[in-house]
Amino acid sequence: MSQTVISRIGRKGAIYLPRHIMRMLGIREGDKVLIRVEGDKLVLEFMPDPFSLALRVKKWAKTTVEEFEAESEAEQGELYGS
Repeated sequence: MSQTVISRIGRKGAIYLPRHIMRMLGIREGDKVLIRVEGDKLVLEFMPDPFSLALRVKKWAKTTVEEFEAESEAEQGELYGS
């Protein structure tokens, strides 16, 4: 996937990404970005917050607090021989 877009540098050096690019890459306002300079090129790598990424993932399991605690106690029993 390759796409070229021309954008302008805004106030205080801000670079605004087109919405369709943000949607295409799954980028949201507030996501972190790693900025790297390679020769005469600026490279941006987007790093979404792991917590916000977890909220976007479809749930595949359901449990109660009681079930979680019972499972945790069983695992600890196996690990520590209780």
